[in-house]
Amino acid sequence: MFKQRVVFVHGSGSFGAAAWPRQHGMALGYDALFLRRHGYDAVAEPVESSFAEDTAIVLRSLSDDGRGAAGGHVVAHAQGAIAAMMAAVERPDLVHSLTLVEPACLSLTAELPATSAHISLMKPLFDVRHQLGDDDFQREFVRRVYAADLHQAATVEEKRSAHRLRLQSPSWEAPLHIVPGVPTLVLTGGWEPLYEEIAGYLRETGALHRTAPGGHRPQDSADGDRAIRQFIAEVSRSEPARAS
Repeated sequence: MFKQRVVFVHGSGSFGAAAWPRQHGMALGYDALFLRRHGYDAVAEPVESSFAEDTAIVLRSLSDDGRGAAGGHVVAHAQGAIAAMMAAVERPDLVHSLTLVEPACLSLTAELPATSAHISLMKPLFDVRHQLGDDDFQREFVRRVYAADLHQAATVEEKRSAHRLRLQSPSWEAPLHIVPGVPTLVLTGGWEPLYEEIAGYLRETGALHRTAPGGHRPQDSADGDRAIRQFIAEVSRSEPARAS
């Protein structure tokens, strides 16, 4: 029996299936792929991030790789939402729907108040990121974004994660300036004006907006998981059969 594909694109923390613990069960009803963005690997050293490479990874995951049809639904979190939207702009025929969880699509809202304030706060740090060590950058990043202190990375994975964070390009530099015309759900945690501002912008362009508990990871809550599943199911039911 043919299953529609659902592609999951992680943010800047955990990656692959580990980034979507609540959504693992969707593999029972869908052909679920949990992607790793460019530079994310459990063994290899991190490399500079690339919006273009991430977009290419998403598009490759939507190709007809012998399953009988191309395309699918894309669910993306934080920075992963940039590549998801860029893929939908480039190939809207392949993206049946977008679910954007706390999307870090700052290039769309750079002139709006909360986004502008965030860029003003973070840009000086990103401007010197190649002159800073991994620990120093991560510590200052966390202090500015979350107003919290962070212990120094100790394990190999913690050190690799700190290195990877420093190699991420600023979200506001993404070459994303238009919104794709595909069914879109924006899911936010209702905790941070920046993400609510982005959600409001996308809502004005036609997206649905839902909030759920969980802070920056509302997909981990029962309400957030339910919103994702219901939206994809509703879009799937409204589509003509693509394969049998």
